[in-house]
Amino acid sequence: MRATVMKFGGSSFLHPEDYGRVAAHIADRLASSENKIVAVVSAMSGTTGKLKAAMLEVNKQASPSNLDGALATGEMLSACLLEAAISRLSVPVMSLNGYSIGIHTNSDFGRASIEGVDPEPILAALQEHDVVVAAGAQAIDQSGRLTFLGRNSSDLTAIAIASMLGEHACEIYSDVPGVYTADPYLVPGAHLIPEIAYRTILQMSRHGAKVLHHRAVHYAETHKVTIVCKSLTSDGVVTGTIVTGHGNARSVTVARDIPVFSCATLEECDNLCALLARHDINAIRVEDSRGVVICIISDIDFALRLVALTDTGPAFIGSKSVVTELDSSVLRVHLVGDYERAISLARQIHERMYPAAVSAAAGSRMAGQPSAYSSLLVRANNAPGNPR
Repeated sequence: MRATVMKFGGSSFLHPEDYGRVAAHIADRLASSENKIVAVVSAMSGTTGKLKAAMLEVNKQASPSNLDGALATGEMLSACLLEAAISRLSVPVMSLNGYSIGIHTNSDFGRASIEGVDPEPILAALQEHDVVVAAGAQAIDQSGRLTFLGRNSSDLTAIAIASMLGEHACEIYSDVPGVYTADPYLVPGAHLIPEIAYRTILQMSRHGAKVLHHRAVHYAETHKVTIVCKSLTSDGVVTGTIVTGHGNARSVTVARDIPVFSCATLEECDNLCALLARHDINAIRVEDSRGVVICIISDIDFALRLVALTDTGPAFIGSKSVVTELDSSVLRVHLVGDYERAISLARQIHERMYPAAVSAAAGSRMAGQPSAYSSLLVRANNAPGNPR
């Protein structure tokens, strides 16, 4: 049995009617192909941050496993809504969540790592239904407890499912059609990259590029899954970037609100970097007015928990923006205190890389727009909208 695996990010679901739009696309694909479909979904944009804020409002010391259970409900709701929209089209469909997807992890709550997969639950569901909707970013540990794979990790769920089903490609849908030489919402001259190598996009993702999750890219490379980046627009589907073993491009990334730590000694600095590296967390050393400091770029919530558990914790000196310029031979990191200055610097660097750049099609839409309906699950008092 063949299955097409698709993943739809939170930006695909800004309004409840968007579930109908995605459902119609899935029904069209089903009608034009002999393949069945597995659709992996993220929570509605903004939901995860509100769920976390509500949990911490109840208990600032809520356990990591308790938080994982709460955060996963955002994707569960999204899966149920898409199942309802597809069912309305008289397409046989069922949804699965982390308890029944067949992905097994360790017990690193907050950002668990995949240790094994079992395709039988999804294969059994596909025997009875044409479409299976899977809640992204979640799995279970060896004790059967729900685990969260981390922020923005539905990509990883989709890649893992494609691999376990023996499929060699996975379609990732987001608000932009692919990978750009810079964030097209911040840098008007950003170029779409038609084909890019796993290693290149992995480095971009680990330094702040948001189109693909870095652990998903690594999993895809390891298991030989081609990533096809797409966007579902009012005019149809746009295919932008294919991630394979080939393709390179110079790029510039901007990472906002990055925690910065100062270490008392070089040995302490080395130990911290080694600790984070063992957990596949991207931490970089940057020369600052205070000397060498450590910036944590990826999996920030999980990394901060690790740092807090160290015997002689480094000193937190604030959050800054990190601008990184990347090409085949050079990686330069700039630590910038003000986000607007960081954007300005990124534009200058990109203009130097691509002097003849023209405005990207993404135009002036706002990046990371939270859904006005992301509080369908919870309304936390004074909860900050932390877009997913």
